[in-house]
Amino acid sequence: MSSAAGVHGVKQNLVGNSVSRVMDCEVAVIGAGPYGLAAAAHLKSKGIEVRVFGRPMEFWADKMPAGMLLRSPRVASNISDPKGAFSLEAFETAAKIEPQAPLPLETFVAYGQWFQTQLIPDLDQREVTSLNRTHNGFELALEDGKRIHCHRVVVATGIGSFQRIPEVFQKVTGGKVSHCYAGCDVPGFANKRVAVVGAGQSALECAALLQEAGANVEVIARTPALKWIGMHQWLHKLGPVSSMLYSQHDVGPAGISRLVAAPNLVKHIPLKWRDKIRTRAVRPAGSRWLPPRLSRVKVTTGRSVREASSATGKVRLRLDDSSERIVDHVLLGTGYQVDLSRYRFLAPELLQSLATFDGYPVLKSGFESSITGLHFIGAPAARTFGPLLYFVAGTDFAARELTSKISKSRRASR
Repeated sequence: MSSAAGVHGVKQNLVGNSVSRVMDCEVAVIGAGPYGLAAAAHLKSKGIEVRVFGRPMEFWADKMPAGMLLRSPRVASNISDPKGAFSLEAFETAAKIEPQAPLPLETFVAYGQWFQTQLIPDLDQREVTSLNRTHNGFELALEDGKRIHCHRVVVATGIGSFQRIPEVFQKVTGGKVSHCYAGCDVPGFANKRVAVVGAGQSALECAALLQEAGANVEVIARTPALKWIGMHQWLHKLGPVSSMLYSQHDVGPAGISRLVAAPNLVKHIPLKWRDKIRTRAVRPAGSRWLPPRLSRVKVTTGRSVREASSATGKVRLRLDDSSERIVDHVLLGTGYQVDLSRYRFLAPELLQSLATFDGYPVLKSGFESSITGLHFIGAPAARTFGPLLYFVAGTDFAARELTSKISKSRRASR
Protein backbone atom coordinates (compact mmCIF):
# COMPACT_ATOMS: atom_id res chain seq x y z
CA MET A 1 0.00 0.00 0.00
CA SER A 2 1.41 3.40 -0.94
CA SER A 3 2.00 6.15 1.61
CA ALA A 4 -1.12 7.86 0.21
CA ALA A 5 -3.14 5.21 2.02
CA GLY A 6 -1.80 6.56 5.33
CA VAL A 7 -2.46 4.59 8.48
CA HIS A 8 -5.48 2.92 6.93
CA GLY A 9 -3.53 0.27 5.05
CA VAL A 10 -5.26 -3.03 4.48
CA LYS A 11 -4.92 -5.49 7.36
CA GLN A 12 -6.24 -9.01 7.62
CA ASN A 13 -7.18 -10.83 10.84
CA LEU A 14 -7.98 -14.49 10.75
CA VAL A 15 -11.13 -15.30 12.75
CA GLY A 16 -11.82 -19.01 12.38
CA ASN A 17 -12.02 -19.55 8.63
CA SER A 18 -13.16 -16.00 7.83
CA VAL A 19 -11.13 -12.93 7.03
CA SER A 20 -12.04 -9.51 8.45
CA ARG A 21 -10.65 -6.50 6.67
CA VAL A 22 -9.80 -3.08 8.07
CA MET A 23 -11.19 -0.52 5.60
CA ASP A 24 -9.05 2.21 4.03
CA CYS A 25 -11.97 4.61 4.30
CA GLU A 26 -15.67 4.70 4.96
CA VAL A 27 -16.67 6.24 1.60
CA ALA A 28 -14.81 6.38 -1.70
CA VAL A 29 -15.90 8.98 -4.25
CA ILE A 30 -14.95 8.21 -7.85
CA GLY A 31 -14.73 11.45 -9.81
CA ALA A 32 -13.40 14.92 -8.99
CA GLY A 33 -15.74 17.10 -11.02
CA PRO A 34 -18.42 19.34 -9.49
CA TYR A 35 -20.54 16.45 -8.19
CA GLY A 36 -17.67 14.47 -6.68
CA LEU A 37 -16.16 17.55 -5.03
CA ALA A 38 -19.51 18.70 -3.61
CA ALA A 39 -20.30 15.23 -2.27
CA ALA A 40 -16.92 14.96 -0.57
CA ALA A 41 -17.19 18.42 0.98
CA HIS A 42 -20.57 17.60 2.55
CA LEU A 43 -19.54 14.12 3.72
CA LYS A 44 -16.37 15.48 5.34
CA SER A 45 -18.39 18.11 7.18
CA LYS A 46 -20.24 15.29 8.97
CA GLY A 47 -17.03 13.62 10.08
CA ILE A 48 -17.31 10.84 7.52
CA GLU A 49 -13.96 9.49 6.38
CA VAL A 50 -13.95 9.95 2.62
CA ARG A 51 -11.38 9.60 -0.14
CA VAL A 52 -11.83 11.14 -3.56
CA PHE A 53 -10.22 9.71 -6.69
CA GLY A 54 -9.76 11.56 -9.98
CA ARG A 55 -8.13 14.57 -11.56
CA PRO A 56 -9.85 17.81 -10.52
CA MET A 57 -12.25 19.17 -13.15
CA GLU A 58 -10.65 16.92 -15.76
CA PHE A 59 -13.63 16.68 -18.11
CA TRP A 60 -14.24 20.43 -18.07
CA ALA A 61 -10.55 21.24 -18.50
CA ASP A 62 -9.66 18.66 -21.17
CA LYS A 63 -12.86 17.79 -23.06
CA MET A 64 -14.52 21.15 -23.53
CA PRO A 65 -13.30 23.56 -26.25
CA ALA A 66 -11.24 26.53 -25.08
CA GLY A 67 -13.22 29.74 -25.23
CA MET A 68 -16.53 28.11 -24.33
CA LEU A 69 -19.03 30.02 -22.20
CA LEU A 70 -21.32 28.25 -19.74
CA ARG A 71 -24.99 28.09 -20.64
CA SER A 72 -26.10 28.12 -17.00
CA PRO A 73 -26.52 31.47 -15.23
CA ARG A 74 -23.90 32.43 -12.66
CA VAL A 75 -26.15 31.69 -9.70
CA ALA A 76 -26.58 28.12 -11.00
CA SER A 77 -22.82 27.59 -11.45
CA ASN A 78 -21.89 27.28 -7.78
CA ILE A 79 -20.47 23.98 -6.55
CA SER A 80 -22.22 23.19 -3.28
CA ASP A 81 -20.43 23.22 0.05
CA PRO A 82 -22.14 22.87 3.46
CA LYS A 83 -21.94 26.54 4.45
CA GLY A 84 -22.02 28.14 1.01
CA ALA A 85 -18.67 29.75 1.75
CA PHE A 86 -16.86 28.53 -1.35
CA SER A 87 -19.03 30.03 -4.06
CA LEU A 88 -18.06 31.27 -7.48
CA GLU A 89 -18.11 34.82 -6.16
CA ALA A 90 -15.83 33.85 -3.25
CA PHE A 91 -13.35 32.42 -5.74
CA GLU A 92 -13.47 35.50 -7.96
CA THR A 93 -12.86 37.70 -4.94
CA ALA A 94 -9.94 35.54 -3.76
CA ALA A 95 -8.44 35.38 -7.26
CA LYS A 96 -9.21 39.05 -8.00
CA ILE A 97 -11.13 38.11 -11.14
CA GLU A 98 -13.76 40.43 -12.55
CA PRO A 99 -17.16 38.64 -12.60
CA GLN A 100 -18.44 37.85 -16.08
CA ALA A 101 -21.74 36.67 -17.49
CA PRO A 102 -21.98 34.35 -19.28
CA LEU A 103 -19.26 32.56 -17.33
CA PRO A 104 -16.09 31.61 -19.27
CA LEU A 105 -15.10 27.95 -19.14
CA GLU A 106 -11.59 28.83 -17.99
CA THR A 107 -12.96 30.68 -14.95
CA PHE A 108 -15.24 27.78 -14.04
CA VAL A 109 -12.40 25.26 -14.28
CA ALA A 110 -10.17 27.45 -12.10
CA TYR A 111 -13.04 27.83 -9.63
CA GLY A 112 -13.50 24.05 -9.37
CA GLN A 113 -9.78 23.50 -8.87
CA TRP A 114 -9.71 26.20 -6.17
CA PHE A 115 -12.72 24.57 -4.48
CA GLN A 116 -10.81 21.28 -4.45
CA THR A 117 -7.64 22.72 -2.92
CA GLN A 118 -9.66 24.47 -0.21
CA LEU A 119 -11.94 21.59 0.80
CA ILE A 120 -10.41 18.34 -0.51
CA PRO A 121 -6.66 18.98 -0.34
CA ASP A 122 -5.95 15.25 0.02
CA LEU A 123 -7.46 14.40 -3.37
CA ASP A 124 -6.00 11.18 -4.83
CA GLN A 125 -5.46 11.77 -8.56
CA ARG A 126 -4.96 8.12 -9.43
CA GLU A 127 -7.55 6.67 -11.81
CA VAL A 128 -9.86 3.92 -10.60
CA THR A 129 -9.54 1.06 -13.08
CA SER A 130 -11.88 -1.44 -11.41
CA LEU A 131 -14.67 -1.49 -8.85
CA ASN A 132 -16.06 -4.67 -7.37
CA ARG A 133 -17.86 -5.91 -4.28
CA THR A 134 -16.31 -7.75 -1.36
CA HIS A 135 -18.06 -9.63 1.43
CA ASN A 136 -18.23 -6.48 3.56
CA GLY A 137 -17.93 -3.56 1.15
CA PHE A 138 -16.12 -2.67 -2.05
CA GLU A 139 -12.66 -2.93 -3.56
CA LEU A 140 -11.21 -0.31 -5.91
CA ALA A 141 -8.22 -1.12 -8.09
CA LEU A 142 -6.11 1.92 -9.00
CA GLU A 143 -4.03 2.61 -12.09
CA ASP A 144 -0.79 1.79 -10.26
CA GLY A 145 -2.08 -1.61 -9.13
CA LYS A 146 -2.86 -0.58 -5.56
CA ARG A 147 -6.20 -1.58 -4.04
CA ILE A 148 -8.49 0.40 -1.76
CA HIS A 149 -11.25 -1.05 0.42
CA CYS A 150 -14.27 0.88 1.67
CA HIS A 151 -17.80 0.45 2.99
CA ARG A 152 -19.51 2.68 0.40
CA VAL A 153 -18.79 4.05 -3.06
CA VAL A 154 -20.18 7.19 -4.72
CA VAL A 155 -19.85 7.24 -8.51
CA ALA A 156 -19.59 10.84 -9.73
CA THR A 157 -17.73 10.44 -13.00
CA GLY A 158 -19.83 12.69 -15.21
CA ILE A 159 -20.84 12.19 -18.84
CA GLY A 160 -17.47 11.70 -20.50
CA SER A 161 -18.16 8.01 -21.14
CA PHE A 162 -21.59 8.57 -22.62
CA GLN A 163 -20.96 10.29 -25.96
CA ARG A 164 -23.76 9.55 -28.43
CA ILE A 165 -22.22 8.71 -31.80
CA PRO A 166 -24.87 7.85 -34.42
CA GLU A 167 -24.22 4.61 -36.24
CA VAL A 168 -23.92 6.35 -39.61
CA PHE A 169 -20.61 7.91 -38.50
CA GLN A 170 -19.03 4.91 -36.83
CA LYS A 171 -17.26 3.55 -39.93
CA VAL A 172 -15.49 6.76 -40.90
CA THR A 173 -11.74 6.25 -40.46
CA GLY A 174 -8.72 8.45 -39.94
CA GLY A 175 -9.99 10.39 -36.95
CA LYS A 176 -12.15 12.52 -39.22
CA VAL A 177 -15.17 12.30 -36.93
CA SER A 178 -15.09 13.43 -33.30
CA HIS A 179 -17.54 14.34 -30.58
CA CYS A 180 -17.85 17.71 -28.85
CA TYR A 181 -17.25 15.94 -25.52
CA ALA A 182 -13.97 14.40 -26.65
CA GLY A 183 -12.03 17.65 -26.77
CA CYS A 184 -11.77 20.03 -29.69
CA ASP A 185 -8.59 21.76 -30.84
CA VAL A 186 -10.42 24.79 -32.20
CA PRO A 187 -7.38 26.63 -33.68
CA GLY A 188 -6.32 23.41 -35.43
CA PHE A 189 -9.35 23.66 -37.74
CA ALA A 190 -8.43 27.03 -39.24
CA ASN A 191 -9.01 27.01 -43.02
CA LYS A 192 -10.68 23.58 -42.77
CA ARG A 193 -14.18 22.71 -43.86
CA VAL A 194 -16.10 21.36 -40.88
CA ALA A 195 -19.62 19.96 -40.63
CA VAL A 196 -21.12 20.29 -37.16
CA VAL A 197 -24.01 17.92 -36.58
CA GLY A 198 -26.56 18.89 -33.94
CA ALA A 199 -28.76 21.72 -32.70
CA GLY A 200 -27.92 21.95 -29.01
CA GLN A 201 -25.69 24.33 -27.07
CA SER A 202 -22.52 22.27 -27.55
CA ALA A 203 -22.97 21.97 -31.32
CA LEU A 204 -23.88 25.61 -31.86
CA GLU A 205 -21.20 27.05 -29.61
CA CYS A 206 -18.55 24.82 -31.19
CA ALA A 207 -19.71 26.02 -34.60
CA ALA A 208 -19.31 29.65 -33.49
CA LEU A 209 -15.86 29.01 -32.02
CA LEU A 210 -14.69 27.17 -35.14
CA GLN A 211 -15.92 29.91 -37.46
CA GLU A 212 -14.24 32.56 -35.31
CA ALA A 213 -11.00 30.55 -35.55
CA GLY A 214 -11.12 30.64 -39.35
CA ALA A 215 -12.88 27.39 -40.22
CA ASN A 216 -15.52 27.08 -42.94
CA VAL A 217 -18.44 25.71 -40.92
CA GLU A 218 -21.87 24.27 -41.72
CA VAL A 219 -24.34 23.23 -39.03
CA ILE A 220 -26.56 20.32 -40.03
CA ALA A 221 -29.59 19.78 -37.80
CA ARG A 222 -32.64 17.55 -37.97
CA THR A 223 -34.87 20.11 -36.30
CA PRO A 224 -36.98 22.30 -38.62
CA ALA A 225 -35.49 25.42 -37.00
CA LEU A 226 -32.94 26.22 -34.33
CA LYS A 227 -34.31 27.00 -30.87
CA TRP A 228 -32.95 29.54 -28.41
CA ILE A 229 -33.05 29.63 -24.62
CA GLY A 230 -34.01 32.79 -22.76
CA MET A 231 -35.60 34.70 -25.62
CA HIS A 232 -38.51 35.82 -23.40
CA GLN A 233 -36.58 37.77 -20.81
CA TRP A 234 -39.66 39.76 -19.83
CA LEU A 235 -40.99 36.62 -18.12
CA HIS A 236 -38.06 36.87 -15.70
CA LYS A 237 -38.92 40.46 -14.76
CA LEU A 238 -42.39 40.03 -13.26
CA GLY A 239 -41.34 39.96 -9.62
CA PRO A 240 -43.23 37.35 -7.54
CA VAL A 241 -44.88 35.97 -10.68
CA SER A 242 -41.48 35.17 -12.17
CA SER A 243 -40.50 33.39 -8.96
CA MET A 244 -43.55 31.18 -9.39
CA LEU A 245 -42.57 30.35 -12.96
CA TYR A 246 -38.81 29.91 -12.68
CA SER A 247 -36.35 28.60 -10.11
CA GLN A 248 -32.92 30.20 -9.78
CA HIS A 249 -31.46 27.11 -11.46
CA ASP A 250 -33.15 28.20 -14.73
CA VAL A 251 -33.47 24.62 -15.99
CA GLY A 252 -36.48 24.26 -18.26
CA PRO A 253 -39.22 26.64 -19.46
CA ALA A 254 -41.75 28.50 -17.30
CA GLY A 255 -43.51 26.21 -14.86
CA ILE A 256 -41.37 23.18 -15.59
CA SER A 257 -38.42 25.10 -14.14
CA ARG A 258 -40.13 25.17 -10.73
CA LEU A 259 -40.96 21.46 -10.89
CA VAL A 260 -37.43 20.48 -11.92
CA ALA A 261 -36.12 22.32 -8.83
CA ALA A 262 -37.87 19.74 -6.59
CA PRO A 263 -36.13 16.42 -7.43
CA ASN A 264 -37.79 14.52 -4.57
CA LEU A 265 -41.15 15.47 -6.06
CA VAL A 266 -40.07 14.55 -9.58
CA LYS A 267 -39.01 11.13 -8.30
CA HIS A 268 -42.63 10.28 -7.47
CA ILE A 269 -44.03 11.26 -10.88
CA PRO A 270 -44.78 8.23 -13.13
CA LEU A 271 -41.84 7.46 -15.42
CA LYS A 272 -43.76 8.26 -18.61
CA TRP A 273 -44.43 11.84 -17.45
CA ARG A 274 -41.05 12.14 -15.78
CA ASP A 275 -39.39 11.42 -19.12
CA LYS A 276 -41.54 14.02 -20.84
CA ILE A 277 -40.52 16.63 -18.27
CA ARG A 278 -36.86 15.66 -18.66
CA THR A 279 -37.01 15.82 -22.46
CA ARG A 280 -38.78 19.18 -22.47
CA ALA A 281 -36.38 20.70 -19.97
CA VAL A 282 -33.22 19.75 -21.86
CA ARG A 283 -34.35 19.87 -25.48
CA PRO A 284 -31.67 20.90 -28.02
CA ALA A 285 -31.35 24.68 -27.98
CA GLY A 286 -28.71 27.38 -27.85
CA SER A 287 -28.23 30.36 -25.56
CA ARG A 288 -29.70 33.67 -26.65
CA TRP A 289 -26.23 35.22 -27.00
CA LEU A 290 -25.24 32.77 -29.75
CA PRO A 291 -27.22 33.92 -32.85
CA PRO A 292 -24.99 36.95 -33.60
CA ARG A 293 -21.90 34.72 -33.44
CA LEU A 294 -23.46 32.32 -35.96
CA SER A 295 -24.31 34.97 -38.54
CA ARG A 296 -21.55 33.77 -40.90
CA VAL A 297 -22.11 30.06 -40.30
CA LYS A 298 -24.13 28.16 -42.87
CA VAL A 299 -27.06 26.49 -41.11
CA THR A 300 -28.99 23.64 -42.74
CA THR A 301 -32.07 22.61 -40.76
CA GLY A 302 -34.63 19.89 -41.33
CA ARG A 303 -31.97 17.55 -42.69
CA SER A 304 -30.16 14.49 -41.35
CA VAL A 305 -27.05 12.64 -42.51
CA ARG A 306 -27.97 9.32 -44.15
CA GLU A 307 -24.48 8.20 -45.20
CA ALA A 308 -20.95 9.09 -44.08
CA SER A 309 -17.82 7.63 -45.64
CA SER A 310 -14.10 8.28 -45.90
CA ALA A 311 -13.05 10.00 -49.13
CA THR A 312 -9.29 10.45 -49.71
CA GLY A 313 -8.49 12.15 -46.45
CA LYS A 314 -11.88 13.81 -46.23
CA VAL A 315 -15.43 12.81 -45.34
CA ARG A 316 -18.31 12.49 -47.79
CA LEU A 317 -21.75 13.12 -46.31
CA ARG A 318 -25.01 12.30 -48.06
CA LEU A 319 -28.07 14.00 -46.56
CA ASP A 320 -31.65 12.77 -46.65
CA ASP A 321 -32.42 15.14 -49.55
CA SER A 322 -29.66 13.37 -51.59
CA SER A 323 -27.37 16.42 -51.45
CA GLU A 324 -23.70 15.80 -50.63
CA ARG A 325 -20.98 17.53 -48.65
CA ILE A 326 -17.23 16.91 -48.77
CA VAL A 327 -15.63 18.11 -45.55
CA ASP A 328 -12.32 17.84 -43.75
CA HIS A 329 -13.92 16.93 -40.45
CA VAL A 330 -17.25 16.13 -38.81
CA LEU A 331 -17.84 17.36 -35.27
CA LEU A 332 -20.76 15.69 -33.52
CA GLY A 333 -22.86 17.74 -31.12
CA THR A 334 -25.21 14.80 -30.73
CA GLY A 335 -25.35 14.79 -26.95
CA TYR A 336 -24.95 11.80 -24.72
CA GLN A 337 -26.84 8.71 -23.63
CA VAL A 338 -26.34 7.39 -20.11
CA ASP A 339 -25.35 3.72 -20.18
CA LEU A 340 -23.64 2.30 -17.10
CA SER A 341 -22.14 -0.52 -19.15
CA ARG A 342 -19.84 2.10 -20.68
CA TYR A 343 -18.19 2.77 -17.33
CA ARG A 344 -15.09 0.67 -17.90
CA PHE A 345 -14.25 0.49 -14.19
CA LEU A 346 -17.45 -1.34 -13.21
CA ALA A 347 -16.61 -5.05 -12.89
CA PRO A 348 -18.86 -7.24 -15.09
CA GLU A 349 -20.22 -9.18 -12.11
CA LEU A 350 -21.11 -5.95 -10.31
CA LEU A 351 -22.72 -4.51 -13.42
CA GLN A 352 -24.82 -7.65 -13.86
CA SER A 353 -26.13 -7.27 -10.32
CA LEU A 354 -27.22 -3.65 -10.81
CA ALA A 355 -30.87 -2.92 -11.51
CA THR A 356 -31.02 -0.56 -14.50
CA PHE A 357 -33.49 0.76 -17.03
CA ASP A 358 -32.41 2.08 -20.43
CA GLY A 359 -28.85 2.28 -19.14
CA TYR A 360 -29.72 4.37 -16.07
CA PRO A 361 -29.42 2.93 -12.56
CA VAL A 362 -32.58 2.33 -10.55
CA LEU A 363 -32.05 4.57 -7.52
CA LYS A 364 -33.62 4.88 -4.08
CA SER A 365 -33.39 7.70 -1.57
CA GLY A 366 -29.90 9.04 -1.09
CA PHE A 367 -29.00 8.01 -4.67
CA GLU A 368 -28.42 4.44 -3.54
CA SER A 369 -28.60 1.78 -6.24
CA SER A 370 -29.96 -1.75 -5.95
CA ILE A 371 -26.54 -2.70 -4.54
CA THR A 372 -26.42 -1.53 -0.94
CA GLY A 373 -23.69 1.05 -0.43
CA LEU A 374 -23.25 1.93 -4.11
CA HIS A 375 -24.50 5.40 -5.07
CA PHE A 376 -24.69 7.27 -8.39
CA ILE A 377 -24.95 11.06 -8.60
CA GLY A 378 -24.98 13.49 -11.52
CA ALA A 379 -26.33 12.54 -14.95
CA PRO A 380 -26.98 8.83 -14.13
CA ALA A 381 -29.44 10.01 -11.46
CA ALA A 382 -31.43 12.24 -13.82
CA ARG A 383 -33.82 9.49 -14.92
CA THR A 384 -34.94 9.08 -11.29
CA PHE A 385 -34.65 12.60 -9.88
CA GLY A 386 -35.11 14.73 -12.98
CA PRO A 387 -32.99 16.95 -15.25
CA LEU A 388 -31.59 19.17 -12.49
CA LEU A 389 -29.04 16.37 -12.00
CA TYR A 390 -27.60 17.06 -15.47
CA PHE A 391 -26.44 20.50 -14.33
CA VAL A 392 -23.96 21.95 -11.84
CA ALA A 393 -26.95 23.45 -10.03
CA GLY A 394 -27.90 19.94 -8.94
CA THR A 395 -24.77 19.52 -6.79
CA ASP A 396 -26.49 21.03 -3.76
CA PHE A 397 -29.45 18.65 -3.76
CA ALA A 398 -27.27 15.65 -4.59
CA ALA A 399 -24.65 16.33 -1.91
CA ARG A 400 -27.20 17.00 0.83
CA GLU A 401 -29.41 14.00 0.02
CA LEU A 402 -26.43 11.69 -0.25
CA THR A 403 -24.91 12.90 3.01
CA SER A 404 -28.23 12.62 4.83
CA LYS A 405 -28.66 9.02 3.68
CA ILE A 406 -25.14 7.96 4.65
CA SER A 407 -25.33 9.76 8.01
CA LYS A 408 -28.62 8.01 8.86
CA SER A 409 -27.18 4.63 7.85
CA ARG A 410 -24.18 5.23 10.12
CA ARG A 411 -26.40 6.01 13.11
CA ALA A 412 -28.60 2.99 12.46
CA SER A 413 -25.62 0.63 12.36
CA ARG A 414 -24.27 1.74 15.73
